[in-house]
Amino acid sequence: MDTPRVDYRHLALERHGHITVVRFNRPHRCNAVNHELLEEIEHCALGFREDIETRVVIFTGAGRHFCSGADLKDFPAELAQPMLLRRRRFRLGERALHAVLGIDQITIAAWNGGAIGGGACLATAADFRIGADDCYAYYPEIDLGMNLMWQSLPLTIHLVGPARAKRMVIGGERVDAPTLLTWGLLEEVAPRDELMARAFAFAETYVNKSPVAAQMIKRSANQVMGALDRALMHMDADQNLLTHTTADQRSAADAYAAGHVPVFKGD
Repeated sequence: MDTPRVDYRHLALERHGHITVVRFNRPHRCNAVNHELLEEIEHCALGFREDIETRVVIFTGAGRHFCSGADLKDFPAELAQPMLLRRRRFRLGERALHAVLGIDQITIAAWNGGAIGGGACLATAADFRIGADDCYAYYPEIDLGMNLMWQSLPLTIHLVGPARAKRMVIGGERVDAPTLLTWGLLEEVAPRDELMARAFAFAETYVNKSPVAAQMIKRSANQVMGALDRALMHMDADQNLLTHTTADQRSAADAYAAGHVPVFKGD
């Protein structure tokens, strides 16, 4: 194993031959994404453009969960910023997601525990997903009176179809590992203690393919699948900002913090 190439505060990188592991490393916050982590994810993902040794990138989470989504501790400070700055900061997750989608190398999410909100967005941005038997997906935005951001809705629709995507994103269903496998969101399910071994075994198939051909095919496949995604979803950050002006969203946030079920009035 080589020494990691970059020192990050919230990411841990490991090189294993032609495989690089990128580990979200905020286990004390269940790997919740704050602005610094999103900036590190973007920087790290863009850094693979100059890396000709890595052929497969494995994303996983330190500790119990893959990634628990947005760190709600960031929200109060964000909403106090001028609107011009808020619009830019709200698109940081979108930038990080597109950087991951744009990685030339084959990407695999080794999905441990929860992938919640933005964490589920990051998992769906990988080419493949190997799930631990305790993994699950959950989009809580709807129960906070918000839409899903990061231009990520098409990713879920491409993987599971529109009806199941609506169940996840509008219905807010928490979907467990066996169901994720049945729906096609996972390639495999592994016992928790075998997750990384299975992810590495899966990765070896792609390590041993022609990297030039594999990376060209990946880019073409992604263009076929998502050619219009950005054009259709370009306003989702602004839509999210709009939800923060509603009484429903404010009462839902208070209910969420208190552990209560929100009551929405359409205001």
